[in-house]
Amino acid sequence: MNVLIVYAHPEPRSLNGALRSETVSHLRSRGHHVQVSDLYAMNWNAVVSPADSRAPQGGARFDPSLASRDAYEAGLQADDIAAEQEKLRWADVLILQFPLWWFSMPAIMKGWVDRVYAYGFAYGVGEHSDTHWGDRYGEGTLAGKRAMLLVTTGGWASHYAPRGVNGAIDDLLFPIQHGILFYAGFDVVPPFVVYRTGRLGDDGYVRTVAALRARLDTLDVIAPVPFRKQNGGDYAIPALTLREDLAPGEAGLHVHLDRTA
Repeated sequence: MNVLIVYAHPEPRSLNGALRSETVSHLRSRGHHVQVSDLYAMNWNAVVSPADSRAPQGGARFDPSLASRDAYEAGLQADDIAAEQEKLRWADVLILQFPLWWFSMPAIMKGWVDRVYAYGFAYGVGEHSDTHWGDRYGEGTLAGKRAMLLVTTGGWASHYAPRGVNGAIDDLLFPIQHGILFYAGFDVVPPFVVYRTGRLGDDGYVRTVAALRARLDTLDVIAPVPFRKQNGGDYAIPALTLREDLAPGEAGLHVHLDRTA
Protein backbone atom coordinates (compact mmCIF):
# COMPACT_ATOMS: atom_id res chain seq x y z
CA MET A 1 0.00 0.00 0.00
CA ASN A 2 0.92 3.63 -0.41
CA VAL A 3 0.41 5.37 2.93
CA LEU A 4 0.44 9.13 3.49
CA ILE A 5 0.84 10.35 7.07
CA VAL A 6 -0.14 13.96 7.67
CA TYR A 7 1.42 14.74 11.03
CA ALA A 8 0.93 17.70 13.34
CA HIS A 9 3.07 18.06 16.46
CA PRO A 10 5.71 20.73 17.02
CA GLU A 11 8.14 18.58 19.06
CA PRO A 12 9.85 15.64 17.31
CA ARG A 13 10.94 14.20 20.68
CA SER A 14 7.33 13.96 21.87
CA LEU A 15 5.22 10.83 22.24
CA ASN A 16 3.65 11.74 18.90
CA GLY A 17 7.09 11.93 17.34
CA ALA A 18 7.94 8.48 18.66
CA LEU A 19 4.65 7.00 17.46
CA ARG A 20 5.13 8.52 14.03
CA SER A 21 8.58 6.93 13.79
CA GLU A 22 7.15 3.58 14.91
CA THR A 23 4.39 3.84 12.32
CA VAL A 24 6.74 4.66 9.45
CA SER A 25 9.22 1.95 10.44
CA HIS A 26 6.57 -0.74 10.86
CA LEU A 27 4.76 0.02 7.62
CA ARG A 28 8.00 0.03 5.64
CA SER A 29 9.06 -3.23 7.28
CA ARG A 30 5.86 -4.75 5.90
CA GLY A 31 6.70 -3.59 2.38
CA HIS A 32 4.45 -0.54 2.24
CA HIS A 33 5.47 2.80 0.75
CA VAL A 34 5.20 5.76 3.12
CA GLN A 35 5.29 9.53 2.74
CA VAL A 36 5.07 11.94 5.67
CA SER A 37 3.83 15.51 5.57
CA ASP A 38 5.24 16.89 8.84
CA LEU A 39 3.32 20.15 8.95
CA TYR A 40 5.35 21.93 11.62
CA ALA A 41 8.65 20.89 10.06
CA MET A 42 7.33 22.07 6.69
CA ASN A 43 6.29 25.38 8.25
CA TRP A 44 2.97 24.76 6.57
CA ASN A 45 0.99 27.89 5.81
CA ALA A 46 -2.41 27.29 7.42
CA VAL A 47 -4.06 30.50 6.18
CA VAL A 48 -6.32 30.61 3.13
CA SER A 49 -5.56 33.69 1.05
CA PRO A 50 -5.49 35.02 -2.52
CA ALA A 51 -1.88 33.83 -2.67
CA ASP A 52 -3.19 30.25 -2.91
CA SER A 53 -3.58 30.99 -6.61
CA ARG A 54 -0.79 31.96 -8.99
CA ALA A 55 -3.29 33.74 -11.22
CA PRO A 56 -2.93 37.51 -11.49
CA GLN A 57 -4.88 39.22 -8.71
CA GLY A 58 -7.52 41.67 -9.87
CA GLY A 59 -9.57 44.05 -7.81
CA ALA A 60 -12.57 41.77 -7.37
CA ARG A 61 -13.73 40.68 -3.92
CA PHE A 62 -11.87 37.57 -2.76
CA ASP A 63 -14.16 34.55 -2.68
CA PRO A 64 -12.18 31.63 -1.20
CA SER A 65 -14.29 28.88 -2.77
CA LEU A 66 -14.44 30.36 -6.25
CA ALA A 67 -10.77 31.34 -6.21
CA SER A 68 -9.94 27.78 -5.16
CA ARG A 69 -12.03 26.36 -7.99
CA ASP A 70 -10.55 28.64 -10.62
CA ALA A 71 -6.98 27.97 -9.53
CA TYR A 72 -7.55 24.21 -9.45
CA GLU A 73 -9.19 24.11 -12.88
CA ALA A 74 -6.51 26.32 -14.43
CA GLY A 75 -3.57 24.51 -12.85
CA LEU A 76 -2.60 27.70 -11.04
CA GLN A 77 -2.68 26.57 -7.43
CA ALA A 78 0.19 27.42 -5.10
CA ASP A 79 2.90 24.78 -5.35
CA ASP A 80 2.50 23.57 -1.76
CA ILE A 81 -1.21 22.89 -2.28
CA ALA A 82 -0.67 21.01 -5.55
CA ALA A 83 2.09 18.91 -3.97
CA GLU A 84 -0.16 17.76 -1.12
CA GLN A 85 -2.97 16.94 -3.54
CA GLU A 86 -0.57 14.80 -5.54
CA LYS A 87 0.34 12.91 -2.36
CA LEU A 88 -3.35 12.26 -1.74
CA ARG A 89 -3.80 10.93 -5.27
CA TRP A 90 -0.81 8.63 -4.71
CA ALA A 91 -1.99 7.31 -1.36
CA ASP A 92 -4.14 4.24 -0.79
CA VAL A 93 -4.38 5.13 2.90
CA LEU A 94 -4.28 8.48 4.67
CA ILE A 95 -3.35 8.69 8.36
CA LEU A 96 -3.99 11.98 10.14
CA GLN A 97 -1.88 12.00 13.32
CA PHE A 98 -2.30 14.70 15.93
CA PRO A 99 -2.77 15.45 19.63
CA LEU A 100 -6.33 16.31 20.59
CA TRP A 101 -6.09 20.01 21.42
CA TRP A 102 -9.26 21.70 22.65
CA PHE A 103 -11.42 18.87 21.34
CA SER A 104 -10.09 19.03 17.79
CA MET A 105 -7.01 18.87 15.58
CA PRO A 106 -4.27 21.51 15.86
CA ALA A 107 -4.93 24.63 13.83
CA ILE A 108 -2.07 23.87 11.44
CA MET A 109 -3.75 20.61 10.40
CA LYS A 110 -7.12 22.30 9.95
CA GLY A 111 -5.28 24.80 7.74
CA TRP A 112 -3.91 21.89 5.71
CA VAL A 113 -7.48 20.75 5.09
CA ASP A 114 -8.68 24.28 4.33
CA ARG A 115 -6.09 24.77 1.62
CA VAL A 116 -5.56 21.28 0.18
CA TYR A 117 -9.26 20.41 -0.04
CA ALA A 118 -9.75 22.64 -3.05
CA TYR A 119 -13.05 23.17 -4.84
CA GLY A 120 -13.09 20.59 -7.63
CA PHE A 121 -10.57 18.40 -5.85
CA ALA A 122 -12.28 17.40 -2.60
CA TYR A 123 -15.66 19.14 -2.87
CA GLY A 124 -17.94 20.75 -5.40
CA VAL A 125 -17.85 17.69 -7.65
CA GLY A 126 -20.62 15.60 -9.19
CA GLU A 127 -24.16 16.13 -10.39
CA HIS A 128 -26.54 18.21 -8.29
CA SER A 129 -30.16 17.29 -8.99
CA ASP A 130 -33.34 16.15 -7.25
CA THR A 131 -31.91 12.64 -6.96
CA HIS A 132 -28.16 13.19 -6.50
CA TRP A 133 -26.67 15.99 -4.41
CA GLY A 134 -23.07 16.01 -5.51
CA ASP A 135 -20.41 13.33 -5.08
CA ARG A 136 -19.80 13.52 -1.36
CA TYR A 137 -20.32 11.57 1.88
CA GLY A 138 -19.04 8.24 0.63
CA GLU A 139 -18.43 9.36 -2.94
CA GLY A 140 -16.07 11.87 -4.51
CA THR A 141 -12.57 12.13 -5.87
CA LEU A 142 -10.99 10.29 -2.92
CA ALA A 143 -13.40 7.35 -2.92
CA GLY A 144 -11.75 3.94 -2.85
CA LYS A 145 -9.09 5.11 -0.41
CA ARG A 146 -8.97 4.49 3.34
CA ALA A 147 -8.26 6.88 6.19
CA MET A 148 -7.54 6.60 9.91
CA LEU A 149 -7.01 9.04 12.75
CA LEU A 150 -4.09 8.45 15.12
CA VAL A 151 -4.91 10.63 18.11
CA THR A 152 -3.29 11.23 21.50
CA THR A 153 -4.99 12.84 24.47
CA GLY A 154 -4.09 13.53 28.06
CA GLY A 155 -7.53 12.56 29.36
CA TRP A 156 -8.48 9.12 30.59
CA ALA A 157 -10.47 6.76 28.39
CA SER A 158 -13.35 7.11 30.85
CA HIS A 159 -13.38 10.87 30.27
CA TYR A 160 -14.19 10.14 26.62
CA ALA A 161 -16.68 7.33 27.23
CA PRO A 162 -20.34 7.79 26.23
CA ARG A 163 -21.11 9.19 29.72
CA GLY A 164 -17.73 10.81 30.24
CA VAL A 165 -17.47 14.51 31.01
CA ASN A 166 -15.62 15.28 27.76
CA GLY A 167 -18.18 13.56 25.57
CA ALA A 168 -17.81 10.33 23.64
CA ILE A 169 -14.64 10.20 21.57
CA ASP A 170 -16.56 9.10 18.48
CA ASP A 171 -18.77 12.20 18.79
CA LEU A 172 -15.79 14.51 19.21
CA LEU A 173 -14.09 13.03 16.17
CA PHE A 174 -17.28 12.96 14.06
CA PRO A 175 -16.59 16.34 12.36
CA ILE A 176 -13.20 15.05 11.22
CA GLN A 177 -14.09 11.47 10.37
CA HIS A 178 -17.48 12.19 8.77
CA GLY A 179 -17.24 15.84 7.77
CA ILE A 180 -13.67 15.87 6.40
CA LEU A 181 -12.72 12.30 5.49
CA PHE A 182 -15.97 10.52 4.60
CA TYR A 183 -17.23 13.69 2.91
CA ALA A 184 -14.43 13.48 0.35
CA GLY A 185 -15.01 9.76 -0.23
CA PHE A 186 -12.63 8.00 2.16
CA ASP A 187 -13.61 4.77 3.88
CA VAL A 188 -12.83 5.72 7.47
CA VAL A 189 -11.55 2.97 9.75
CA PRO A 190 -11.98 3.29 13.53
CA PRO A 191 -9.53 5.73 15.12
CA PHE A 192 -6.49 4.64 17.10
CA VAL A 193 -6.61 6.73 20.28
CA VAL A 194 -3.95 6.85 22.99
CA TYR A 195 -5.33 8.09 26.32
CA ARG A 196 -3.70 9.50 29.45
CA THR A 197 -0.47 10.21 27.64
CA GLY A 198 1.18 11.97 30.57
CA ARG A 199 1.01 8.79 32.63
CA LEU A 200 1.79 6.28 29.91
CA GLY A 201 5.19 5.15 31.28
CA ASP A 202 7.56 2.67 29.68
CA ASP A 203 5.26 -0.33 30.02
CA GLY A 204 2.32 1.64 28.66
CA TYR A 205 4.40 2.78 25.72
CA VAL A 206 5.39 -0.80 24.88
CA ARG A 207 1.72 -1.88 25.00
CA THR A 208 0.68 1.09 22.89
CA VAL A 209 3.27 0.38 20.20
CA ALA A 210 2.24 -3.28 20.07
CA ALA A 211 -1.41 -2.31 19.66
CA LEU A 212 -0.53 0.28 17.02
CA ARG A 213 1.47 -2.23 15.00
CA ALA A 214 -1.43 -4.69 15.15
CA ARG A 215 -3.79 -2.00 13.90
CA LEU A 216 -1.47 -0.99 11.07
CA ASP A 217 -1.38 -4.62 9.94
CA THR A 218 -5.17 -4.52 9.45
CA LEU A 219 -5.49 -1.15 7.72
CA ASP A 220 -6.58 -2.74 4.46
CA VAL A 221 -9.08 -5.21 5.94
CA ILE A 222 -10.59 -3.73 9.10
CA ALA A 223 -14.25 -2.80 8.67
CA PRO A 224 -14.73 0.94 8.23
CA VAL A 225 -17.05 3.05 10.34
CA PRO A 226 -20.49 2.36 8.78
CA PHE A 227 -21.41 5.92 7.84
CA ARG A 228 -24.49 6.17 5.65
CA LYS A 229 -23.81 7.28 2.08
CA GLN A 230 -25.58 10.47 1.14
CA ASN A 231 -26.79 9.24 -2.25
CA GLY A 232 -27.43 5.64 -1.22
CA GLY A 233 -31.13 6.16 -0.56
CA ASP A 234 -31.04 6.79 3.20
CA TYR A 235 -31.47 10.55 2.88
CA ALA A 236 -34.25 12.56 1.28
CA ILE A 237 -32.86 14.75 -1.48
CA PRO A 238 -32.59 17.73 -1.66
CA ALA A 239 -33.50 18.17 2.03
CA LEU A 240 -30.69 15.74 2.98
CA THR A 241 -32.54 14.53 6.07
CA LEU A 242 -32.55 10.91 7.14
CA ARG A 243 -35.65 8.99 6.03
CA GLU A 244 -38.32 8.83 8.72
CA ASP A 245 -38.32 5.02 8.74
CA LEU A 246 -34.62 4.88 9.62
CA ALA A 247 -33.87 5.30 13.34
CA PRO A 248 -37.45 6.52 13.86
CA GLY A 249 -37.87 9.06 16.62
CA GLU A 250 -34.10 9.35 17.13
CA ALA A 251 -31.73 12.22 16.51
CA GLY A 252 -28.04 12.92 17.02
CA LEU A 253 -24.82 11.91 15.36
CA HIS A 254 -25.37 8.18 15.82
CA VAL A 255 -28.29 8.12 13.37
CA HIS A 256 -25.78 8.62 10.54
CA LEU A 257 -24.33 5.17 11.22
CA ASP A 258 -25.89 2.20 9.49
CA ARG A 259 -25.82 -0.41 12.24
CA THR A 260 -27.35 -3.00 9.88
CA ALA A 261 -24.41 -2.85 7.47
